[in-house]
Amino acid sequence: MLTDWQPLTNSKSLHLRAQLLRKIRDFFDSRGLLEVETPVLSQSTGTDPQLDYFSTSYHQLPEQQTLYLQTSPEFAMKRLLAAGSGSIYQICKAFRNGEAGRYHNPEFTLLEWYRVGFDLSQLMDEVEALIAVLFANYGLDSTQRKSYTDVFYQYTGLNAQQFCYEDYCAYAINCNLPEAMNLCGHEHGLWLDLLFSHRVQPMLGKNCLTMIADYPACQSSLARLDDENPLLTKRVELFIGGVELGNGYYELTDYQQQNQRFDQELAIRKERGLIVTHKDQRFLSALKSGLPDCSGIAIGLDRLLMLLSRSSHIDEVLSFPIARA
Repeated sequence: MLTDWQPLTNSKSLHLRAQLLRKIRDFFDSRGLLEVETPVLSQSTGTDPQLDYFSTSYHQLPEQQTLYLQTSPEFAMKRLLAAGSGSIYQICKAFRNGEAGRYHNPEFTLLEWYRVGFDLSQLMDEVEALIAVLFANYGLDSTQRKSYTDVFYQYTGLNAQQFCYEDYCAYAINCNLPEAMNLCGHEHGLWLDLLFSHRVQPMLGKNCLTMIADYPACQSSLARLDDENPLLTKRVELFIGGVELGNGYYELTDYQQQNQRFDQELAIRKERGLIVTHKDQRFLSALKSGLPDCSGIAIGLDRLLMLLSRSSHIDEVLSFPIARA
């Protein structure tokens, strides 16, 4: 039996993580991306009402300042892009409060990269190439690309683009999810999150990589709208074996639209009684100065390791999960 000072993972898991990191760096180095590093501790954080944040006090006498552990390096990396860095990638720690469970640890490892001049389809091509390298000996059969609207209708019979409260409630009752009505109310985005996670996600990525693209606009704070259908945004998520691995965007570059979205999210946070953060003005200034046309994505490496090692819990691939940290 392990004592509480010992790491939870074995030597095989440690070596597998090291091999994964080497393969990722080799992949991006061969494609000319620059590896960068951005702050974990920052003066601002996001406004997403689905996320809770870690904060701390910085004492620089006689003043005291609240700082935040970042949920992702996205804002800082986009500031680098706006400053002319070119295509970049990063492997880093990220933090989300209140998240623990089979697939969640409040401290986790992210791979995030941005491709200048890429649209979402080109980014998905690169994701497919990376996953093929990382899973070369693990027997993934194929890659599937599906639209959110189509797959949501396939497994629920509901229209993801047009919210009908009565239809969604009837479906929830029929599927023995009556709590959805109290949890989601009349918020379309909450309904989509709940029904997708319970009824759709478990069916995705069976022995393959499945990429779900073109999410409803109410679910994409940082993605640009579809030019042909403003009800959709250019967003993609990755799934293998029912596990969500990554989230990517054809990045929104419009300063005014992004500022409005932040205001909307802050209003939702206030309405729900959540801690109200403030907008990252440096990130908004970077957008205003001109973010290059680009696409980017973040992939959770701990979950990737779970699949590669055929582990059933994220704790099995972490040296020191939160309970032993």
